[in-house]
Amino acid sequence: MKRHTILTAALLCAAFSLAGAHDLKPIQLKKPDMARKGTLMDALSKRQSVREYGSKMITDQELSDLLWAANGINRPAEGKRTAPSAMNVQDIDIYVLTAQGVYLYDAKKNTLDPVTSGDHRAQIGAQPFVATAPVNLMLVSDLSRFTRGDDAGKANMAAMDAGIVSQNISLFCASAGLATVVRAMIDVDKMTPILKLKPAQKILLNMPVGYPK
Repeated sequence: MKRHTILTAALLCAAFSLAGAHDLKPIQLKKPDMARKGTLMDALSKRQSVREYGSKMITDQELSDLLWAANGINRPAEGKRTAPSAMNVQDIDIYVLTAQGVYLYDAKKNTLDPVTSGDHRAQIGAQPFVATAPVNLMLVSDLSRFTRGDDAGKANMAAMDAGIVSQNISLFCASAGLATVVRAMIDVDKMTPILKLKPAQKILLNMPVGYPK
């Protein structure tokens, strides 16, 4: 059984590598809108978990602002982020799933870089409503960026880092009138080859995002 599982995973990885992202092009995100209205207290008062989404895609500006709020660079001279991380290793990467494909958010270039073409939202798993959200964010930790600590310690720090990014997403959505929910029910076996992850990269959380239904 174990050999069969390994072989199946290898075949999936090969299939997605061949499919690649040649049908997709990098997306240059808009400059984040720093003058966006709203207060932290207002966002906290509106924060809630929502599991029903409209099908309309969020605007380009909202997507840019969402990703910057989640884990963008707020101090360019130092390359530091809106979300703190253990020892500032910046281990959390954000993968963006839409109907067109899978992209990786590059905070330094403010771009979405193609990973895999096609609509893979339904493959995230467990709860069907996930596939109805126009945007799905996958929070992935690259444990190889931690230079100290044992495996258990690294996993613990990664989980905390993902939680901080998740809260940034929740608060931005509340302030922008968008709907989201934090999810840990993810089909990791399916998503790992779709995201083209390395062994040291671990999927931690999924956050569907869209307009409230």
